[in-house]
Amino acid sequence: MHSFVRSAALATTFLAVPFLHPAAALAAEAPTAEAAAPAAAADDQERTSVGTGAHDRGGEIVVTARRRQESSQEVPLAISVVGGEHIDATGSFNVGRLQQLTPTLQFYSSNPRNTAVNIRGLGVPFGLTNDGIEQGVGIYIDDVYNSRVASATFDFLDVAQIEVLRGPQGTLYGKNTTAGAINITTNQPTFDFEGKAEVSLGNYNFKQAKAAISGPLSDTLAARVAVSSTSRRGTIYNVVTDENIQSQDNLGLRGQLLWQPTDALAITLAGDYSAQDANCCGSVYVRTGLTQRALNRQFAALSAALGYAPPSTDPFDRLTDLDTNLKAKNKIGGASLRVKWDVGEGTVTSITAWRFWDWGPSNDRDFTGLPIVALSQNPSQQDQYTQELRYNYSSDAIDFVVGAFGFYQRIDTQGTEAQGAAASRWSIAPSNALSNDPSVLNGLVAYNSQYLKNTSAALFGQLSWHITPELTLQPGVRLNYDKKEGYYQRRVFNGQGQELILDGSYTARESAQLAIYTPQEISPTFSDWNFSYDFTASYKVAPDVLLYATYAKSFKSGGINQNGVPVDGQNNPILESATVKPESVHHYEAGIKTQFWDRLATFNFSIFRSDIKDYQANVNNGQYGVLRGYLANAGKVRSQGVEVDFSVRPSERFNAYANGAYTDATYRKFVDAPCPPELSGGTVVTGSQVPGAPGVPGALSPANCDISGQRLPGVSKWSFSFGAEANTPATILGKDGEVYVGYDGSVRSNFSSNPSPSAYTWVDGYSLHNVRAGFRTEAGLNVYGWVRNLFDENYFDQLFVGPGNTGLIAGLPGDPRTWGFTISSNF
Repeated sequence: MHSFVRSAALATTFLAVPFLHPAAALAAEAPTAEAAAPAAAADDQERTSVGTGAHDRGGEIVVTARRRQESSQEVPLAISVVGGEHIDATGSFNVGRLQQLTPTLQFYSSNPRNTAVNIRGLGVPFGLTNDGIEQGVGIYIDDVYNSRVASATFDFLDVAQIEVLRGPQGTLYGKNTTAGAINITTNQPTFDFEGKAEVSLGNYNFKQAKAAISGPLSDTLAARVAVSSTSRRGTIYNVVTDENIQSQDNLGLRGQLLWQPTDALAITLAGDYSAQDANCCGSVYVRTGLTQRALNRQFAALSAALGYAPPSTDPFDRLTDLDTNLKAKNKIGGASLRVKWDVGEGTVTSITAWRFWDWGPSNDRDFTGLPIVALSQNPSQQDQYTQELRYNYSSDAIDFVVGAFGFYQRIDTQGTEAQGAAASRWSIAPSNALSNDPSVLNGLVAYNSQYLKNTSAALFGQLSWHITPELTLQPGVRLNYDKKEGYYQRRVFNGQGQELILDGSYTARESAQLAIYTPQEISPTFSDWNFSYDFTASYKVAPDVLLYATYAKSFKSGGINQNGVPVDGQNNPILESATVKPESVHHYEAGIKTQFWDRLATFNFSIFRSDIKDYQANVNNGQYGVLRGYLANAGKVRSQGVEVDFSVRPSERFNAYANGAYTDATYRKFVDAPCPPELSGGTVVTGSQVPGAPGVPGALSPANCDISGQRLPGVSKWSFSFGAEANTPATILGKDGEVYVGYDGSVRSNFSSNPSPSAYTWVDGYSLHNVRAGFRTEAGLNVYGWVRNLFDENYFDQLFVGPGNTGLIAGLPGDPRTWGFTISSNF
């Protein structure tokens, strides 16, 4: 029924947009023109797409961060703006690539579901996704909130501009966001006929194509259709299946219909559909590190006993031997209706939207070629409904926005986890005779059923009071209600199909099986009201110099554990762990925004600090079973730092930019955190016993660890991006235009790839360098070649701790050097 309703809704939306035939199809993975900050977004309700080049002499970057159009230099908050041309030019076709241009943005993805998008180190816990909490970074596409972070893994489709807003945004946006927001604006239907098409080819069989066409259907009706397709073979070779994994296979479609009967009223109906079907997602062997588990139960001894060796001990050979079928089918789409109506001195905006998400995975959770975990998959389906209504008013004395927001989400997940023929020898102590009987664990399976109902409603508003032309005071408030209802059930069956029941009386065989998978059933719930507020003061020292300071008291809604909870000595669920408290955030920020040299140069500086109480952390318990991680509250977390953005365009022939960030994000108080692998695996201490030294086999292990003062995962202290482009007039094959050369680079220092920092999971810092060169004409033709990761640097996107405290560390290498060619045309 869900599938039928979804198909019907999408079909209705797309059929509403008549098919327009583009002159040529398709788009680019890499480089085009402007290398500095981007062109401004067009007015999405005007009859023609209008924008001012960001680096034209005296030009401005127009943003909608405060729900009205204004120069980015007039907005008293830290904001990074990337235009559509710059996205194409740098090959930043999804959020993962975007982080190379915006140093304070962090993106990590082991697969589309297990994706984290953070700003300044804050947003969602690092590790496996738990549907029971909110994301701290809101992702908005044409004003529509996307609750699934998986949407960040898709290609950008016909994008005009992306704004990355840093810091709490709850008093201006529908869904509360404590870390920031990514505000994506697509190109809108136009009343002048226009189109664009690009196609790119590269190594690794890379193919990417994009096309968009827009124009009038009548004096009051306009339509726009866009399509995108990306494919590439994988960068890791699986010696078992003779396949390349980590491939790309993306398809995106978007249709929009704009009805503008008067200058005061504009109604936009939009529908989109995106699908991924990659041979993904896997890992490679990286290293081992000694834990406190008995030596004969660590990776080296267990591998030797089973006659196993990884295909390579050099992870940058890019070889793996994963023996479980890999699958990462991901579909996201929906429809929206946006009404914008100018009423008197203000504007009423209504956005009604429905989104869906279907996730069909299959993973190898033991990270080896051994049949230990034979199957691991947790397919999910989501439907989301949102309604936002707001009123904007602007005058010489005051500007304000007030709004109401409603949200409902339903997620259903069906999980299957199964053990394989090598599981008994790997997971049962060698001193136990059952370890030599493969049938004890072979075929042991856990079936998970879960659902989440998530409802929230909010009233929000923000006022800008212009006391003088130079001084503005800006208070904002938000009242929010959240309710979450969940259900989780795990049923366990042995290899003979018999269900294991918790009745307190078990044979040795059943005890060994229950140590892997334990039946569980819980129905966690959470509800709460929250009030948050912020206050900003800004002062124009000079026409092009703005000072500002902000204080915000914000929150992130509490949550429920949707992946199961820990159990006590009698295997009963510890219900106190079923819910997590809301995060309480105190945020402080100050900055300066300047333009000089006749506005040919821009320099912005910000300093910030966020103090979070009851930070929602991901806790991993090292088991092979279904309970791979759950949520818990850390006592206190702090993120503080400075950010600098600079761009310059002294002439039409040259532009350059440099952005940098120093981020100090640490646990201030987390005394009962999960221990890193070097302090795990041994007999847990009791009473006055003293834990052993890290990495000593057979030593006593602490029940938990105090990681206060240590760095949050995924955060580099130093991060930079920089680039430049130069061009010169030229005539080629009778076409007048310009030859150009562009460069973009990024550097980041090391970061922890485990929720509790471990000596084994620090990812070394690295730098990436991308170049492009080509020829473009004023008529819109652009032909160029590009190279990404020019020096073929070896680096990791992420490292993973293998289950069971065996000391195995697996990893996901970043992309090697890639190169290709692109041809594009605007008409």
